[in-house]
Amino acid sequence: MTSSAQIKVLAVDDHLLLRKGIAAVIEEEHDMLLVGEAATGQEAIERIRDLRPDVTLMDLQLPDMNGIDVIAAIRKEFPKARIVVLTTYRGDIQALRALQAGASGYLLKTMIRKDLLETIRTVHSGRRHVPPEVAAGLAEHVAMDQLSEREISVLTMVARGISNKNIAAELGVTERTIKGHVSSILSKLGANDRTHAVTIAMKRGFIDPI
Repeated sequence: MTSSAQIKVLAVDDHLLLRKGIAAVIEEEHDMLLVGEAATGQEAIERIRDLRPDVTLMDLQLPDMNGIDVIAAIRKEFPKARIVVLTTYRGDIQALRALQAGASGYLLKTMIRKDLLETIRTVHSGRRHVPPEVAAGLAEHVAMDQLSEREISVLTMVARGISNKNIAAELGVTERTIKGHVSSILSKLGANDRTHAVTIAMKRGFIDPI
């Protein structure tokens, strides 16, 4: 039976072992209870409607939806929902987008054993929790080197191995325009070449890993 004092937690991740690991950590705590699990974004939305958890733990890489889109959909329907992102990616842009979408916390999966319980309690109390190393990345980069939506589109196609000429044809612009975008991307990311730019962009979360 659920006590009214317990924090109701929902775990959303497509890896069963990770969900079981979360369950093992939470079940030892008298003040919280894992009330449900979901493996996809759509399942997460349905579970939240049914279970109304106090805190939802959300993976960003789900099989049917991007986790950030799921967070935005949940917050649109439940504005007071408290969501903690669980991810393997340290990228500051991923963190920024998740927080902008409405996440209250951001936790790397390598930190689950050490920081999960504190993060759940912090977010449940109405505060935000972002690991110092992620917060440092946000502070260092976000204000100075944001890529535009068009630059992200171009870089995504560069990552797929598409030439400037073919990118230009796909976007309906000149090849010179694409070269200008690539030059701007290299400058903003401090990259030496296209390959280096793709590597940096994936690490920071501007584009998804291939």
